[in-house]
This record gives sequence, structure tokens and C-alpha cells, in this order.
Amino acid sequence: MKSKNQTFDIQSYLSAMPLFSNLTDEERARLAQGCLLKRLTRGDMVFRTGDLCEAFYVVILGQVKLYVATPNGQEKVVEIVGPGRSFAEAMMFLDIPYILNVQALTDTLLMCVSKKAVFSEIDQDPKFARKMLAGISRRLHGLVQDVEAYALHSGIQRLIGFLLREVNQDDADNVTVSLPVSKATIASRLSLTPEYFSRVLHELEAEGLIAIDKRDVRILDVQRLAHYGAQ
Repeated sequence: MKSKNQTFDIQSYLSAMPLFSNLTDEERARLAQGCLLKRLTRGDMVFRTGDLCEAFYVVILGQVKLYVATPNGQEKVVEIVGPGRSFAEAMMFLDIPYILNVQALTDTLLMCVSKKAVFSEIDQDPKFARKMLAGISRRLHGLVQDVEAYALHSGIQRLIGFLLREVNQDDADNVTVSLPVSKATIASRLSLTPEYFSRVLHELEAEGLIAIDKRDVRILDVQRLAHYGAQ
């Protein structure tokens, strides 16, 4: 896979990202010198557990999954990251090898921001360090919320929450949600088995709450679905 920076304006993209938007043009130009683009096809690995951590990444197009592998070869998906979001910042600051695997779920374009460039900007502007910490804190907060959901919510509640995550509950019925990745990947993300995930989908369909067409899930009754898992 080749990097082709000439086809993409990295500096302009940096200016549109909250993490880098407050930098001066000169600072962004300097940081852009430490960035590379990486194009991946579905299934390509970004990095593996144990690889040297020399950068963090921003998804420009596509999706990647962050996962850990169990001793018996199974995967636990920790996070699914889409356009505009970043990953691996914390590992970069820990100065340890990557502790996760990251794989492209679709054809994907990543921006690789080198550790050297980031540390250089931090040395010159402590405010940049605070922004980096804020971003890492947001991810930690999200992971804590996930742990809370796993502990306090049933499997069916977690699945319903996933389906309704971007649906306004005041919306009309017949809202269609397209599953962004395979059902097995989503099941792992929600700490469910694929079999249980499919069983719950069919239960919701039998109850007249959703209609399934491959990866498209049509929500027939938003309000009933929102309250179903609490019954």
C-alpha cells in the first residue's frame, strides 16, 4: 500500500479537525510535515499488538475496528472508528508498543500523525497538550460508559440502544438504520454472541418493531422499540 499525500490537502483537513483547528497556519504546516496518508482495502491491518507505536491515526474515509484477540483465537471488538475520529493517541503517550489490533472494515483512508511531530508541537505550545488530553479523556469517558452499559443493561437493551443511537425518538416511524459493519462485528462490540444478536433481531422483528433486509433495519415503531428492552 502506498501513501499519496499529493492527492489530498493534509493541512486543510487538519484545520477542519477540532483537535487541530486552533493551531496557526504555520503550526499546521509544520504538523502536516509529520503526517502521511495510508490507503487500505477491506481486511488490511493498520497495526498489530506489539508493533512499535510511532504515531496515532485519524480516519478520513471508511471504518476500522479496534480489537483484542483472545488466547483461543476469538476477537473482542473494543471500538469501531469512522470518519473524523482518531485512535491510538493514548498508546503514543505511554511510550509502549500498541496493545490492540486495528483492521480496516472497508476501503479506508487514514491520516497517520507521527509521534515526533506531535511531541514537537507540545514542546512549543503547552495548549496543544491540553487539547490532546481532552481528546483522550473523551475516549476514556466513552469506554467507561460502555462498561456501565455492559454491567447495568441487558443484552437486548444494548442492542436496542445501538439501533437507536442516532435516531431521534420524536422521529416518525419507519426509520431505516443501516448496520455499518457485519452483525458479528457489532455483536462483539456490544459484548454479545453472534447467535444472541441474531436471535434478538428476529425477536424484535416478530414483535413488529423492526423489519430486516440484509444490513438495513427498518424501525417500525420508534417509541415501542425504545421501551421494549425495559419491560
